Amino acid sequence: MSKTVFITGTSTGFGKLATITLSKAGHTVIAAMRGVTGKNAAVAKELSALPNVDVVEMEVTSDSSVQEAVQQSLRKHGKIDVLVNNAAMAGYGPLEAYSLDQVRSMLDVNLFGVLRTYQAVLPSMRANGNGLIINITTGASGFTLPFMVPYLISKFGVETITEGGHGELQRFGIETVSIQPGVYPTEMNTGVKTGIHADRQDIFAAYGEETAQAMQSVGATFGQRMAEFKPDPQMIADGILALVNMAKGTRPLRYPLDIIAEGTDKDFIDARAALKEKWLAKYFKLA
Repeated sequence: MSKTVFITGTSTGFGKLATITLSKAGHTVIAAMRGVTGKNAAVAKELSALPNVDVVEMEVTSDSSVQEAVQQSLRKHGKIDVLVNNAAMAGYGPLEAYSLDQVRSMLDVNLFGVLRTYQAVLPSMRANGNGLIINITTGASGFTLPFMVPYLISKFGVETITEGGHGELQRFGIETVSIQPGVYPTEMNTGVKTGIHADRQDIFAAYGEETAQAMQSVGATFGQRMAEFKPDPQMIADGILALVNMAKGTRPLRYPLDIIAEGTDKDFIDARAALKEKWLAKYFKLA
């Protein structure tokens, strides 16, 4: 059955691929991006030419922009069956070398952007007694790594939204899932897309050459792994399609799609779920 799917961050990467993939599969796609008449005019025109694709202007850091894009879509299409929160920015650097304003910028896109779309879309989903929210997080969303702390703070937060929302929204017929991708050669990881990086250059300099080399080593390792495993970003678009097409009630809470992890991502998810069950049993066991 065809669904109406609202996707954020569709000008590049996973979002663009998902728009194309879902359109080919017969779904109606609302492709949200910023700059549809400016810097992203070409891709907006490209996606608008696809069957059943409606490109809308939306800036995820603006409350009014998100609300207007969602309300415009509801007026035109009558409903939103699926929300895919894909828009995000990456960033690197020692935590101390991030100004608080720079951390806020990261959270405003990656975390508060998700909260804005939730608050805009959920009233209509609750009224319809049906909905699916897919959040794109990261394979490292259950642990942290050096030089990526603000980015991972934001992704930990989205995992919290997904898991907590799963319990809060079930009774309204709404499901939440996080897709946990590993490292893929998208614009976010190839340097084409500007990131939100550490901006306190004096602090960065004080950490010395050893830290700079360690950062380069992390980046080089990601590059080597991508060269070795050749992960295809289409896997994420196909994963989104698979979740959209799954029967209600059969979707997992977390959906790892990371060939580089070689199954350790699923092991981690399973172990965490098992530990949570033990914890819940201690706090909420029946008398």
